[in-house]
Amino acid sequence: MHKTMFSTFIIKDILWLISKLFLWVTGWKVVDEDIKNHKKFVMIAAPHTSNWDLPYMLAICFVLKVQPYWMGKSQIFKFPFKGMMKWMGGIPIDRSKANNVVEATAEIMKQSEELIVTIPPEGTRSKVRYWKTGFYHIANLSNVPIVLGFLDYKNKEGGIGGMIQPTGNLEDDMVKIKAFYQPISGKNDSETV
Repeated sequence: MHKTMFSTFIIKDILWLISKLFLWVTGWKVVDEDIKNHKKFVMIAAPHTSNWDLPYMLAICFVLKVQPYWMGKSQIFKFPFKGMMKWMGGIPIDRSKANNVVEATAEIMKQSEELIVTIPPEGTRSKVRYWKTGFYHIANLSNVPIVLGFLDYKNKEGGIGGMIQPTGNLEDDMVKIKAFYQPISGKNDSETV
C-alpha cells in the first residue's frame, strides 16, 4: 500500500499532538476497546453523515495510533486534492463501475501482514435504507475481524467500540453490528440509518 501521513517520520508525531489538542479543544473523548494485538482488520466508519467525519476519524486514529487506509468516492481524489487524500490514507473507489473491489481488497488483505481498511458502510453521507455489505464480505473472504469504529456526535466521543469475527452468516452478524450502532448519533442525525 502507499505511504501515508500515519507512517511519515516526524510528521506522524506532530499530527498525533495536533490531534490530541484538536479533540481536547472540541471536547471529544476517545474510546478504545483494546485492539493492539490485531494488525489486520476491516474497520467500519459509521455513522457517516458529514464531511466532518473525516477529520474526526483521522484525529482519533492518530490518538489510538491506528494506521488506516480508507475508501472514498473517486470524485474527492481529483486535482488538486488527489495527492493529499492519498497521503491521508485514501483509496479512491469509482462507484459508477463494477471493479471487483471486494475481491481485490480481500486479496490484498490476505497478502498483507498489517493492514487496516476503513469503510463507511452507507457508501455516502446521505440517508440510505440499507448498508452496503462490502465491508463484511472483505472481512469474511480474508478471514479478518470487523472493528466497530464510530463517531457519536451527541456524546462527543469516537473510537473503537468492539470487534466481531464474521461467521459467514451475514444476517446474524449484521444484527449484532446494527445493535451496536443503534444508539450512536451522526453529526446530521436525520441521515443516520
